[in-house]
Amino acid sequence: METTGWAGHPLPYDLYRQAIERETLRFAEAAKGADPATAVPACPDWTLAELTQHVGALQRWFCTLLSRLVQEPPRSRDVELGLPERPEEYADWVAAGVPDVAAVLRATDPRAPMWAWGADQHARFWARRMLCETLVHRVDAERAVGRESAVDPVLAADGVDEFLVNLPYAGLFAPAVTKLHGNGEILAFRCADATGGTDEEWRVRLEPDGFRLLPRARTDAAPSEATAAVRGRAADLLLLLYGRRSYQETAFDVSGQTAVLDRWFAHTAF
Repeated sequence: METTGWAGHPLPYDLYRQAIERETLRFAEAAKGADPATAVPACPDWTLAELTQHVGALQRWFCTLLSRLVQEPPRSRDVELGLPERPEEYADWVAAGVPDVAAVLRATDPRAPMWAWGADQHARFWARRMLCETLVHRVDAERAVGRESAVDPVLAADGVDEFLVNLPYAGLFAPAVTKLHGNGEILAFRCADATGGTDEEWRVRLEPDGFRLLPRARTDAAPSEATAAVRGRAADLLLLLYGRRSYQETAFDVSGQTAVLDRWFAHTAF
């Protein structure tokens, strides 16, 4: 099985599998014992019980797709969940699914062709997507119960990349993305982490017919020209792109035309 990186996927496949297990258990730990009716500020319409059900259901659906190596968009997201009757048991239910998730990922060839809604039409797409979903929602759960959240900067930088690589294809469920365009403006998201190999920059060009991610650059190279730029730690950039933070917070250094940033974030809710 492939254990090295690939174009567009800078992390080893086995690292995704291990990180999914770790992040899922951290999510379950945050949710366990908390009031299921606790509001989740990052997901205003959800309680902690609904967030927990979402995470467990999504992982089981992804595993169903991987087990079948589906070759076309599924018509239904209905899978056998085995959801407990009592919301107080949802956290244990999420944790109990970890061995099955790990087994499916271990048994799957990451290079196997299969349908995916994003850029990479291979099984590895779903491992990377599952990690991003689980990691961000783990932070959501921790913040909902008043815990501090730490995010590995390497995983965070990979999550930034995954978000931006796949965003042009997200109109399937985020229609506002299809209306994001411009006249050549360039947005730069610059990573401020000094260690961990995350000193990178992602640049997006807004064009009349949409937008596209430009070739990645290192932040130690000559600064690129950008209409607007946001610089912050990888973890903060990840939460910013997912709408969990605002570029107006002191965690970010912002330059250029903020109107372009406002347009970006108004269309990229995910």
